[in-house]
Amino acid sequence: MSTATLTIEVPPPTFQTSIQHDVEAAINALMASLPNPADLSADQRRGIIARYTAVLEGNFIYWMTGAFLAVKTEPAREIILDNLHEEVRDSHPHMMRKFAMAAHALPTDADATAVYHDLTNMRLFIGRLSSVRIVLTMAFFEGFIQKFMAYLADLAKRQGSTEMEYTDVHGVCDIAHTDGLFRALKAETAADPTSDDGDQFEGVNLLRTLIQTIVHPAGAEKTLAKSAAN
Repeated sequence: MSTATLTIEVPPPTFQTSIQHDVEAAINALMASLPNPADLSADQRRGIIARYTAVLEGNFIYWMTGAFLAVKTEPAREIILDNLHEEVRDSHPHMMRKFAMAAHALPTDADATAVYHDLTNMRLFIGRLSSVRIVLTMAFFEGFIQKFMAYLADLAKRQGSTEMEYTDVHGVCDIAHTDGLFRALKAETAADPTSDDGDQFEGVNLLRTLIQTIVHPAGAEKTLAKSAAN
């Protein structure tokens, strides 16, 4: 009795699965680069929370609004509008401010100056309204935040805080936000056959640099010196 060999043809990775894999790899690499909270001083912990607040409190809704203005497909608009509606309705900037206050980490002029250069690069990138690149960048960021929340909460607890609404909410809601943004990315990519031209990860790389400035004290001090020199 002969046995036939069953051959299963596995289709090559699609653009969508390939780019999601690349984004997840970038997020994991960034998370692996974070310093151990136990090894940080109180001032270093305060600095990370303060710089993160200086960036997120007044810019996340602006970035997502830029994504809404840039996208061309109705599915992407609906997904991003839902995200914006939640941010505004539940006053996520207020959650962020309460979180920073409870951790004694309100941003100072020095904290704002430390992130100024890399934050400006992100703002200018958003202003170019490149739909696929912006949606990809926001998918990366929502995926990063989802994993970063436990780390941020740890920093705050070590600062004596018990105010965890911000980290609790974003540790859960950003799972759905990330999934939605990848669906928006799929719609925008299908609508624009030339969207894979150039450096699609331009915004991701700019945002990754900004996050590294937020997290690593040495990087922030270097940026502060550069801004002061200018």
